[in-house]
Order: sequence, then C-alpha cells, then structure tokens
Amino acid sequence: MIADLSTTLEPGRITAIVGPNGAGKSSLLLGLAGLLAPASGTVTLGGDDIAGLHPRVRAQAIGYLPQAPDIAWDVAVEALVALGRLPWRDRGTDAIEAALDALSLQPLRRRPVSQLSGGERARVLLARVLAGEPRWILADEPLAALDLAHQLALTAHFTACAANGQGVVVVLHDLAIAMNHADRVLVLKDGRLIADGPPELALDPQVIAQGWGVKARWLGVRGAMALVAHSGPERANRVIE
Repeated sequence: MIADLSTTLEPGRITAIVGPNGAGKSSLLLGLAGLLAPASGTVTLGGDDIAGLHPRVRAQAIGYLPQAPDIAWDVAVEALVALGRLPWRDRGTDAIEAALDALSLQPLRRRPVSQLSGGERARVLLARVLAGEPRWILADEPLAALDLAHQLALTAHFTACAANGQGVVVVLHDLAIAMNHADRVLVLKDGRLIADGPPELALDPQVIAQGWGVKARWLGVRGAMALVAHSGPERANRVIE
C-alpha cells in the first residue's frame, strides 16, 4: 500500500522506481497506469484525472508492461507485437517494424510465442508496448529476464525514447542500472517515498542503508559505477554491476 506520496513525473526522462521487496513499487506503477485506483487523491495525466479518461485514450498515452504478463494465444511474434496498435485502430506497419528492430526480433518474427525462451518472450511483450508509440512507457522489471547484452540494448533504447520526448518509468532491482542510466530515482520503503532525486543523491549510501539495511559504497564514474555492498562484517563484500 502506498501512503502520502505526491510527485510529478516529467516526459523526456528515465525515472527508476526502486526499493526492497514489498515496498510498493508495482502498486505505484499500477496506479500511474490507471489500473489501480488510489484510496484517496488522484493520478493526473496532462492535467486530466486518469480515472476519467476513456480506456482507448489512456491506452494511446500509456504503454504498460506488467511484471508477469500472460499471453492468451499462441500467435506469431509479429502478430503479438501488432496488438500494440489496437488503441489506434490501425496497422501501424512502421511502428511495428521499429519495435521488432529495437528488440532484435526480426529473426523471430514468424515464430510462435510458445517456442520462445523466457527472455525472448519478455522482449516480444515489450515490443508490443513500443509498437503503440505511447507518450509514457511504464515497465515493471523489464530487464529481469534478459541476458546482459539485451539488458544493455534495451537500456540504450529507453534512453533513446526519453531523448525523443517519451516519459520512461521503470521498476528496477538493479541499483547500478538505476545509478548509471536513470535521470531520476524514486526510492520506496514500506509504501512510503524515502528518497526522490538524481541517482547520486537518491542512491547515496545513507539512503541504501535506510532502505535495504545494507552498508554500501559506489566505485567508478557515472555511467560505469558498481555498488560494493555487505550486510555485516561476517559476510564477504559483493560487487553489484
């Protein structure tokens, strides 16, 4: 449950939502997507209460990728990606091709989704979101099932989306990715916002100690920083990259 949270997100930036398990990250993303109504207060999009928007208008503006999405039909990759155009009621061939290119899915375009690996399926589902060309991309742990190369490629694509004016909001567990690639970080703990700002401030060692109960320090330079953390003197240091 989220409590007493008030914030304004800006397009053209990557905002990372981080925090320990059960902090409320997914609930916050659902609220931002208009899929979970707040008990009090409002979520607005361009000055309009998101709850009052027509579902098609909301779907045109917001592309939401849940943490564990279901695939109802065993269709080909290109057909599943094309479903991202439903809010626009058009084929949107260029947008579909761009999404397939962005996630390196052209070689798989005619393969049934049942024959994909977990990581390949995750890329296809994200491509479906990108094909809708939303103003806002909301993704819940989009990197979790990807290998290192595809994590880097997707992170670069998110950066390009933000540079193109789209708002990108991602839930992450990897604090190093948030530090190196996000423009802004929201840190949640027990449903409350405990830090909000640029990564170097929102993820400083004191905040990490407060949020995760872990002693940590950063090594390296911005864009290539690693987190050295340990939970006590009896445990060996771990480097998180």
